[in-house]
Amino acid sequence: MPRSNPTDDPGRRTTRRTAVVVAVVVIAIGAGAGALALRRHPGGDVASAPPPVTTTTVTRADLSDSRSLNGMLGFGPERLVKGAGEGVVTRLPKVGDTVARGKPLYWVNDRPVPVLFGGTPLFRPLDKPGLVGSDVRIVSDNLRALGYHTGSQPSRGTDGTKIGAGQAVLTGSLVGGIKKWQQALGLDPTGTIGVGQVAVLTGPARVSTVKALPGDPVVGELLAVTEKVKLVTVPVGAAEVGTITVGAAVVVALPDSSEIPGTVASISQTVRGGGADGGTGQGSPPTVDVLVAPTRAADVAKLDAATVQVRFTTAIRKGVLAVPVGALVALREGGHALQLPDGGLVAVETGMFARGLVEVSGTGVTEGLDVVTAS
Repeated sequence: MPRSNPTDDPGRRTTRRTAVVVAVVVIAIGAGAGALALRRHPGGDVASAPPPVTTTTVTRADLSDSRSLNGMLGFGPERLVKGAGEGVVTRLPKVGDTVARGKPLYWVNDRPVPVLFGGTPLFRPLDKPGLVGSDVRIVSDNLRALGYHTGSQPSRGTDGTKIGAGQAVLTGSLVGGIKKWQQALGLDPTGTIGVGQVAVLTGPARVSTVKALPGDPVVGELLAVTEKVKLVTVPVGAAEVGTITVGAAVVVALPDSSEIPGTVASISQTVRGGGADGGTGQGSPPTVDVLVAPTRAADVAKLDAATVQVRFTTAIRKGVLAVPVGALVALREGGHALQLPDGGLVAVETGMFARGLVEVSGTGVTEGLDVVTAS
């Protein structure tokens, strides 16, 4: 009997054909997946490529910190002018009148009371040659500023005492200057000045309020004055006013959003507030008035009074190393670092933050160093 060939078995042939078909399908699926992979990763690289990083460089810059505070544009705070001596007020200035050195401010018994500039009122009669004091110095300095000859000042008084700083001696030459000044004012040239015969103000001013009436006794509140030019009064916290200096440049934002330059004109020595607030038991924060003068008077000529904002520069750091704030990396153990493009970290100390930049320092931190930044 002839031996059967396994290949001739119909069932085996069917099984074999099925295996071949499955193998072809698997190969086809594999090839399709491979082609898909190649489409997703050009060049055949199936690993995900790292995302590109943004870098910046450490630069050297000037950083400044500033703060804006509300202020009121006007002529500044009022200062009272009180009369002294004896007599009746016979003439007063008008609101808006300017006060000039050596010119009359008001009249008592039809006698003009002129203005001198200084910080010390005339507290006694200057009627004896040889008197020494700060009041004598006020008269001497003002007459010299007005162009009168007052002679040279001795270094010692008539009793041999050394003349202190800010003082002067009532010399014969100074008495002569007083007489000529009195004569120019239409007064009797006595060469003496009594209490109340001169008003001493701190500088050029403008009459803001008239309190007295003709016929009132001269002793008492007569009028009030303000600065001659428009100023911005800014209340600053007493604990923060130390960051502001006289003469510092500022920027004033006007109601129409325009900005003009200004300078700090003065800082008051008087602290306001800090007491009980309406019986609530809460104290109002103590403040100090800072006066700011616009650089150009024409910038505020059309404004009588307005609420404005003043931007003060409170700190300046010149020539420091800085990076964008987005380059800082917060460390888990605390502090900050900069990340290098290769992934390394450089620990840094941070300083001033300003305009999106931060001051950095530390070992390895140099100008031109490339670092990774998020912005």
